[in-house]
Amino acid sequence: MRTALLQSSGRPGSTAENLKVLDDAAGRAAAAGARLLVAPEMFLTGYAIGDDIARLAEPADGDAADAVAEIAGRHGLAVAYGYPERDGETVFNSAQLISADGTRLANYRKTHLFGCFERDHFTPGEQPVVQAELDGLTVGIMICYDVEFPENVRAHALAGTDLLLVPTAQMHPFQFVPEHLVPVRAWENQMYVAYVNRVGPEGEFEFVGLSTLAGPDGTARARAGRTEQLVFADADPAFLAASREANPYLEDRRPGLYGSLV
Repeated sequence: MRTALLQSSGRPGSTAENLKVLDDAAGRAAAAGARLLVAPEMFLTGYAIGDDIARLAEPADGDAADAVAEIAGRHGLAVAYGYPERDGETVFNSAQLISADGTRLANYRKTHLFGCFERDHFTPGEQPVVQAELDGLTVGIMICYDVEFPENVRAHALAGTDLLLVPTAQMHPFQFVPEHLVPVRAWENQMYVAYVNRVGPEGEFEFVGLSTLAGPDGTARARAGRTEQLVFADADPAFLAASREANPYLEDRRPGLYGSLV
């Protein structure tokens, strides 16, 4: 499945402008043959926007979700994107996957919040594994800091995730995460990992870019730089099956030895 990674911080504070950026990227991605477009963490509103997070937060089936569904349907590709989700008085840092026909396939709430900024503005989610079927692949979702916990990604591997989508807002000085940790996660769990970052200065943060789609062989199939970019790579089920046969980590586990981990 040809996958497009949108490395952009969009226009922080304006959902309408970010939908325009997403629409443009979806058109370019579809023209290049992509079946899936992945945007970063909190893409619809911006990340470092303070109390505007609560003001701009919407339900998973709100107006912004309808707008993304229209974009997906018009361009004929699935779209995954980060946004602040409102559920009553509670706000989550969420990511949603919408299919090429505009159907809402999966919605994930970030389970591991990073730093005081996120803990001040969000409530952590409680469901670690969220998946959907897309073009013959089992697609999972998590957000940024979540992927840095090996237990999280292994849970996805055990649940059969083939392609893990990780919208992110990774900042300086943690560039080693996209450069080194993400390919290792893909290798040790025998899956594809699409890690899609914001880029450039925003509020008190400096986002490092370096979005990547890592393969089960531990290599970066696509790697963005430090500017706004749209990059492409394929998640190949045949290659994944062959890699899993050659590297049977999941089959060779001995769960009885790991009780102390929990």
